Amino acid sequence: MVHPEAAFQPHVPDDSQMPELTVRAVVLGSLLGVVFGASSLYLFLKVGMTVSASIPVAVLAITIFRGLSKAFQLRRATILENNIVQTAGSAGESIAFGVGATMPALMLLGYDLEWSRVMLVSVLGGLLGILMMIPLRRAFIVKQHGVLPYPEGTACAKVLIVGEQGGSNARTVFLGFGLGAAYNLLMKGLKLWPGEWSKAITGVKGYSKAVVGLEPDPTLLGVGYIIGPRVASIMVGGGMLTALMLIPLISLFGDGLTSPLPPGKTTISAMSARQIGNTYVRYIGAGAVATGGILSMLNALPLIIASIAGSFRSLGKGDETRLDELENGRDGVPRTDRDIPIPLVFLGVLGLIAAIASSHLIPTDTVGRIAGAVMIVLFGFLFVTVSSRITGVIGSSSNPISGMTIATLLLTCVVFVMLGWVGPEYRLIALSIAGIVCIASSNGGTTSQDLKTGYLVGATPWKQQVAILVGTLLSAVVMGGTLLWLNDAYTTRTSRPEDLPKIVVDVSTLTETETFDGKELKVWHPSKSDEGAPLAKYLVDEAGHVQVAFDPGIGGRLNYSTSGAPIKKFSPPQPEMFATIIDGIMAGSLPWGLVILGSVLAIVVQLAGVSALAFAVGVYLPLSTTLPIFVGGMIRLVVDRVRKFNAEDSDTSPGTMLSTGLIAGGSLAGIVVALLIVFEDVGKKLDFSTLTPSGEEFLLPALPTFAILAAALLYVALTGKRPGVEEVGKGAPDQLD
Repeated sequence: MVHPEAAFQPHVPDDSQMPELTVRAVVLGSLLGVVFGASSLYLFLKVGMTVSASIPVAVLAITIFRGLSKAFQLRRATILENNIVQTAGSAGESIAFGVGATMPALMLLGYDLEWSRVMLVSVLGGLLGILMMIPLRRAFIVKQHGVLPYPEGTACAKVLIVGEQGGSNARTVFLGFGLGAAYNLLMKGLKLWPGEWSKAITGVKGYSKAVVGLEPDPTLLGVGYIIGPRVASIMVGGGMLTALMLIPLISLFGDGLTSPLPPGKTTISAMSARQIGNTYVRYIGAGAVATGGILSMLNALPLIIASIAGSFRSLGKGDETRLDELENGRDGVPRTDRDIPIPLVFLGVLGLIAAIASSHLIPTDTVGRIAGAVMIVLFGFLFVTVSSRITGVIGSSSNPISGMTIATLLLTCVVFVMLGWVGPEYRLIALSIAGIVCIASSNGGTTSQDLKTGYLVGATPWKQQVAILVGTLLSAVVMGGTLLWLNDAYTTRTSRPEDLPKIVVDVSTLTETETFDGKELKVWHPSKSDEGAPLAKYLVDEAGHVQVAFDPGIGGRLNYSTSGAPIKKFSPPQPEMFATIIDGIMAGSLPWGLVILGSVLAIVVQLAGVSALAFAVGVYLPLSTTLPIFVGGMIRLVVDRVRKFNAEDSDTSPGTMLSTGLIAGGSLAGIVVALLIVFEDVGKKLDFSTLTPSGEEFLLPALPTFAILAAALLYVALTGKRPGVEEVGKGAPDQLD
C-alpha cells in the first residue's frame, strides 16, 4: 500500500520500532502537565494570559530522562517517549486558560463557584476538544503539510530532534534557549527594563489616542521568524488598523459626547486608548475573528469532509476497530498514520454529550438539555476547527480563544433570547456551554499542535491521542480544585455597613436560603442592571436589606480579606467581559453594531484576497503583540533573500533553529516568572525596577534591548552554517488559505 504522503519522511521512519507509549512517559508528562497547568492558571488570574507548555515540557522531558539515565543507569529515553511526555504535559496549560477565562464569570454574575461544575466543564471540554480533533488530523496535519506551518509544533519537533542528535543543531537551539530564557528572566523577573514600550502620537488636530506599542518578547520574535513575512505582515496590518485607525476614529467622533456611549460606562473623551480598545474595538475584533473563522472553515470544508469520509470508509475494515491490532498494522495502514479508531471516537463524543445533557450543567427541562448539548456539539466542532487552523498559522500562544468564546456566548445567548429563555438559570447554561467550547477549542488547538510535532518526528498518532487524553483528565480534575482554592483564599466575607449596597431587594422572587450567624437569610444574585449593587453574592433579610456580602477572590472589588488583612484580588479581563456579554444580551443591551462591523470587515478583507482570519487575529490582538511578530517575519525575509534560501533551506536554517530556542527559552522563563508572582516576597526582593539610584523606574530602556535581541537573531541567521540534518518537514509557505 502506497500512501499519497509517502514523499514526506519523518525523523523516525514508519518501519522503526522503539518504546513510545510507556508508563514512565505518560506519568512524567501528566505530572508536568499538572505543574504547568497550575502555574499557568495562577499566571492567567494575575495577568490574563498563559504561556505555551509544549516546548518547555519537551525540554524538561529530555533533561529529566537524561539525568535519570545517568544517575540510575536506566535505559535512555527515546525521542518518541520524550514526545509522549510533551503531548501529555501540554494539556494542563490549555485547560488552565479555558477554566480561568470562563468559570470566574460565574462569581461576577453572583453565583457560587461549585467544584463539581468547574470539574465537569474542565473534563468534558478537554476531552471533547481532543476527540473532535482526531477526525481532522489528516485534513490539517497531513494534507496541509507545507501549508499550515504550526510554528510552535515545528519548533517543539526540532527541540526533540536536536535533543537526540546533539551537534551544531543542538548548540544553535540551546543557544537560543539560553538567550530567550535569560532575556525574559531579566526583563520580567528582575525587571531591568519594561515589558512593553509604547508611544502616543500627538500634535495632530483631530487625531488622538493613537498609540504604537511593542512587547519586547523573544517568544513573539521567534514565532514571527518561523511563520514568515506574509502572515506576520497581515497580522500587524490588523493591529495597525486597530491602534492607528479604529481607536482614533472612535475618539474623533466620540470626543464631543457629553454622556457615555454604550457599552462604555464613561465618556469617550475620558477614556484612554486601551480603554477604548477594550470597550469598543474588542467587540469588532470578536466579530471579525468569528466571521474569519467561519470563512476559514468553509474554505477547509472539502478537506474536512474528505478526512471524515476516509475515516468512515475505514469502518469496512473490521479489524481496524480493535485496539489490540493498532500496533500490528494488519490493515496495511502505516504506524505513523494510525489514529484511535473512528467508532471509538464517535462513541466517546456521544458519551460526553450524554454526560453533558444529564448533568446539572444545563439546569432546565429535557428540551433545554438537548438544545444545550446540540449547541455544544455544533459550536465545539466549529471552533475546534478554527482553533486548529489558527494554531497552524501563529501557534497556540497567540491563539485568540477569547474571541471564539465571545462568539459562542453571542450565538448561544441570541438563541436563548429568541426562544424566550432569559431566566437566571439560562445565564448558567450559557456560561457552561461557552466554558466547554472554550476549553475544547483551546485543547483542540493544542492537540493539533502536538500531532504536528508527532508527524514531524515520526510518532504514532493513536499513542499521542491516548497520552493527551490521560494528561487532560488528570489536569482537568486538579485545575478545578486549584481555581476554587485560589478563589476561596482571596474571598472577602463582610458585614461592614460601608461595604453593603444601600438598596432594598424584592425578596418575593428569592428562593435560595443560607444560614449566617444562626440567622436564615435569603441569597441574592444581582445582575448588571441592578444599580448600586456590584456583582457578587449577598445575603438579605426578610425586609430586603443586605446583611452580608461575599466579595469573590477573582474579580472582587475589596482590597482586604475577611480578617481585615490587605490583599490584592485577581482581576483577569476575560471573565468580566463574558459576564457583561451574558447579562447584556439577556437584558438586550449588547452592542450588536460593533460585532456586525467586525463581521463586515472580515468579509471585505477576504474578498480583497487577504486571509481574513490572520487579519482578524491582528485586529483582536494588541499592536504591541503583533509588532514583534512582524519584526521576526521581516528578519526572515531579509535572511531568505540574502542567503537565497528556498523553503526547505529556511526550515532547517540557523535562524529557524535559534528562533526555536527563543520560543522554548522565553516560554520556560515565563513559568519561572509565574513562580515569582506566586511568591510575591521573593519577587519583590528581585525587583530592580524601583532600586535605581537616579530615580528612574527601570535601569535599561526597552527598545534598545529588543534591538540587540533582534540583531543577534539576524546575525546568527546570516552567518550560521545550515546543519546537515535530516529533513523534519517541508518548508511552509507563509500564507493561510
